Amino acid sequence: MALFTTAPKSICVLRLSAIGDVCHAVAAVQAIQKQWPTTQITWIMGKIEAQLLGDLPDINVIVFDKSTGFAGMKVIWKQLSNQKFDALLHMQLALRASALTLGIKAKYKIGFNRKRAKEGQWLFTNKKINDTASSHVLDSFFEFVYFLGIKKTLPTWKIPLAEADINFAHQQHQQGKPLLVISPAASKDERNWLTERYAAVADYAIQQGFEVILCGSPAPREVKLGNDIESSMNETAINIIGKTSLKQLTAVIRDAKVVLAPDSGPAHIATTQHVPVIGLYGHSNPNRTRPYLSKDTVISVYEKHVQEQHNKPLNELSWSTRAKGDHIMADISVEQVITMFNKIIAK
Repeated sequence: MALFTTAPKSICVLRLSAIGDVCHAVAAVQAIQKQWPTTQITWIMGKIEAQLLGDLPDINVIVFDKSTGFAGMKVIWKQLSNQKFDALLHMQLALRASALTLGIKAKYKIGFNRKRAKEGQWLFTNKKINDTASSHVLDSFFEFVYFLGIKKTLPTWKIPLAEADINFAHQQHQQGKPLLVISPAASKDERNWLTERYAAVADYAIQQGFEVILCGSPAPREVKLGNDIESSMNETAINIIGKTSLKQLTAVIRDAKVVLAPDSGPAHIATTQHVPVIGLYGHSNPNRTRPYLSKDTVISVYEKHVQEQHNKPLNELSWSTRAKGDHIMADISVEQVITMFNKIIAK
């Protein structure tokens, strides 16, 4: 039974990080807005994530910088001290996020059911979603809004982009030429594909008449990876790694015909812009973390490796089980990626 049969006055959403996860969460939050436009929504999110979503229409975004620790929590609590929400959607399993809920007043504090509530999250909530079946993170976030009383719906995304961001994107590449965006870096280097293989696919795309943009964060390891890919190429790519804001990056991705990426934030940003993603997966379960609209274009060696490492069939492993090792991504070939690229552009 739904928690609310009419629109509640106010809801607080707690999902601090990461970029991919807040891209999943925004679809769920905007589903609430569509059905209950009068409900006031406050969203507590991380500092980096707010660079992408801090200007969402009709949402009060409160930024929590996790590096500020307990002092930062007290600032949030003071900011919300005069407010009691009808419901708090506690969508993050980390203990730090659970600690933050202690100073937020809400009639209902809703979390994951005990089967999935890692790090003791179930101790910090008084209502639990029923869901144990959904494998994808986005589907589990939607279970929160269905629990509230939102009707079943397909996810949609509206992330505001300024004219300046769109113009920036247009200036990075020739208009009229199709664009492949390669975001080569995952959160950990072992999850990256091989440098020379990114280069080979980039060369192939350029030979098919595409322009290729390399994108990513200013982290030194990402900058180095981009430079190494460029050095391994015969053709010339446009390298904007470390040279964009998250909004500018979103606008660049929006211009693409195809995005190539491992399990990473830009892969999920592409989903919000309805751009098909060739997702490269080896360490995490693509059924759980793939770009949501790109199920048929994921290339995965996860199943093989996780079953070998745990000596169990996939259906007997936890949905969040990871495969480990620096060698895994080498099992994805250039030929597989080019075949998928051709399949997408043929459409």
